[in-house]
Amino acid sequence: MAELIFWLIILIIFYSYVGYSFVILLLSLFLNCPVRKKEIHPQVTFLITAFNEENSIAAKLENTLSLDYPREKLEVIVASDGSTDSTDLVVKQFNDQGVILNRVEGRVGKTETQNRTVAKATGDIIIFSDATTNYHKDAIKKIVQNYADPQVGAVSGRYEYINPTSAAVGIGTVLFWKYENLIKRLQTRIQTITGCCGCIYSVRRDLYEPLPRDIISDLVEPLKILEKGYRISFEPEAVAYEETTETSKEEFSMRVRVISRGMYGLWYMRSLFNPFKYRFISFQLFSHKVLRWMIPFMLPLILINNLFLIGKIFYNLSLIAQVLFYLGAMVGYILDRNGKKAKLLALPLYYCVVNAASATAFFRILRGKKSIVWETAR
Repeated sequence: MAELIFWLIILIIFYSYVGYSFVILLLSLFLNCPVRKKEIHPQVTFLITAFNEENSIAAKLENTLSLDYPREKLEVIVASDGSTDSTDLVVKQFNDQGVILNRVEGRVGKTETQNRTVAKATGDIIIFSDATTNYHKDAIKKIVQNYADPQVGAVSGRYEYINPTSAAVGIGTVLFWKYENLIKRLQTRIQTITGCCGCIYSVRRDLYEPLPRDIISDLVEPLKILEKGYRISFEPEAVAYEETTETSKEEFSMRVRVISRGMYGLWYMRSLFNPFKYRFISFQLFSHKVLRWMIPFMLPLILINNLFLIGKIFYNLSLIAQVLFYLGAMVGYILDRNGKKAKLLALPLYYCVVNAASATAFFRILRGKKSIVWETAR
């Protein structure tokens, strides 16, 4: 029985990280539904959601105003979620360049701030961004060309993570998002992706649906669009540059918030798990989301079952490998807490941080805790 459980869990984990990507790759060889792109210039609202971003909002606006898109077709709005620093004052300095400040009182959270600001937007396409993200010069053009296809209801750009301090957890983040971007390319080729990159995603304004304030918008808003029968495109040439977190503590805190809101979001959109109505979508959500969140509860079971299998060379080696992996993560964590670099231990450290965050997020949900407001870690 211990051997059966051991290999069953190994198979699930292997499928989640490797097998799923191979299935998607195989499907992409036979199913090709290209997005019908062409150069178009619709009216665009560029919406930057911010809370206490006085140190970064000026640079963000300068970057936004320098993007290669017809200025008369671009509305730039900063949605300030009750900022208590000088964010609003800095934004007002850009009024003469057409930047609009929409202050939302009460610290209502990112989703509600976006709801209230989209209601005032004039663009046919809404692009959502954060104050800490810089866009490549042609990012808007690359995004909107996807909307020439009437079946496209939302478009996500690509994260390009920068790790300026060579932090170990940052190395893990860079590698993880390279893998995620590859998956998104293949998913779009087959039919659709099921979630967007929060710092660079867009929707048709007439498809936007106001969401409850405790729901994560960059996951659930696209899922709502899928529910309406549209597809979501991943545009790899629309690039947003984002700095990684510098410590495992920052990464853990951010991941707990994102994953817990993601779990709530999928429960909110649980109708999409109907495989008879949403075949490819339900397959993606289960394989790429739900199974990933189950892994932290499987890892101890592998270790425990391995203890009952000691005696055979393979199981002896697998036990040693697991112990060394977790020791490596522990040493990496200690070095990280003391401000030292641990590049060689980046993968075990990042893997354990992410899975610990998934487990913590799950227990937060069981206790009824919700993450509504946010603060940038950078």
